[in-house]
Amino acid sequence: MNTATDQNRKLERDFYEPVKNWLDKILAEKFASHHLEVTANGSFSNIIQKQIADHRDLIFAFLKKDAAPDLTGFVKKTDSLSREFLIVEMKNEPIKLDDIYQTRKYAELFDARYALLISTHEVPEKIIRLARVMFPYLLAIPAYKKVTLVHFGKDGADVSWFESDPFAEAVK
Repeated sequence: MNTATDQNRKLERDFYEPVKNWLDKILAEKFASHHLEVTANGSFSNIIQKQIADHRDLIFAFLKKDAAPDLTGFVKKTDSLSREFLIVEMKNEPIKLDDIYQTRKYAELFDARYALLISTHEVPEKIIRLARVMFPYLLAIPAYKKVTLVHFGKDGADVSWFESDPFAEAVK
């Protein structure tokens, strides 16, 4: 059986920990501190909940079991006490337009600085073309932030970013 067929048979949730581990390594290199957890089941730790401002805690009413990002976390830089949220939505199929809007919804609820839509498949050319035609609107989220599309292959050994790695410019 070939690798692509094996990967297609895996469930989306089978990729949560490998993606979390891969991101943990990137975030540890780029930020003074970070916290990342699997939240696909709609359960958020006290660590995450404490980061939400009191006037925004209403978001949890909308993040039920069937409507929560697969991974949620935050990063902090050395020179700042403030944190920046990170949300990740995983797909074990090619990215679709609805997946982008789902990721944008989570990013907006958390006011996330980093929003990743990660697929185990290459980003479809039609999605790339649509993003270019609708630039900057399709991937945009408020306050000059954007959704980043990621192809996650071979447990993180083969990764490609569209349009670019959002952590490349991060400085501790």
